Amino acid sequence: MEANKIASAIKSFPGMPGTAVKLLGLIDDPAMRVTQIEEILRHDPGLTANVLRLANSAYFGIPSKVGSIRQAVILLGLKRLIQMVIAACVSAIMDKSVPGYDLPPGELWRHSIAASVAAEGLVKVLKVEAAEEIFTAALLHDVGKLVLGDFVKDEFKQIETAVSQGISFEMAEKIVLGTNHAEVGARILTKWLLPPEIVNAVQFHHAPETSEQLSSMLDIVHVANFISMMIGIGIGRDGLQHQPSVEVTERLGLEPEHLEKVASQTMQWVKEFSEVLNPG
Repeated sequence: MEANKIASAIKSFPGMPGTAVKLLGLIDDPAMRVTQIEEILRHDPGLTANVLRLANSAYFGIPSKVGSIRQAVILLGLKRLIQMVIAACVSAIMDKSVPGYDLPPGELWRHSIAASVAAEGLVKVLKVEAAEEIFTAALLHDVGKLVLGDFVKDEFKQIETAVSQGISFEMAEKIVLGTNHAEVGARILTKWLLPPEIVNAVQFHHAPETSEQLSSMLDIVHVANFISMMIGIGIGRDGLQHQPSVEVTERLGLEPEHLEKVASQTMQWVKEFSEVLNPG
């Protein structure tokens, strides 16, 4: 019965905004022209304004002011622009409180931004090859909490009992509810038609070693989630348990000084990012 209710909640969860879907359809089109992107965004002036604000933030380091979508594409590239569009689109969805996880309004969104910034910071510090979509994967890694939160709230005593026996919070979710927030997030992103590598990174971000498709994206998102918790953003009820997987740490060559450096950088950028994309 619970499984049916969760499936229904996933089905009724907002779809990927049409603007982002159209842009994703262009990403692998060799005949894509900037005018097509301009035409798609022309119908959503609010989104365009948010994207340009983001493009002009210090995070992206463009020395001159970006005044148009055409400039943004030329200076940042289509994939980066699509990342910005997705971020601007989902900000309103993810700004809500998530009572089941004890996350007040805005905290899940701040945690997601912190994970995105940390993921890109890790790629640079560790000099690993990773897909450009890593920002989006980290941004959406906890989207499943928005669906599962009410169910966790209703069954929290059972979940808490399971956790007290020494198992992880997400494993307790699985035992009590038949699924966990990472799996639910993967189902949402599949519904949104996002690339399989992003779906995989979201589904296994707590337990990378259980995935059949190991990738640097998955490993980085796993560590980025930990860094966001480490700096005190989005801890909620389940955050204090998390530690990076030993296997991931070894694969990435991750040292304590890497964590400290990226954590410090992430704290600096999260405030600005949150303000630029603040849906309020």
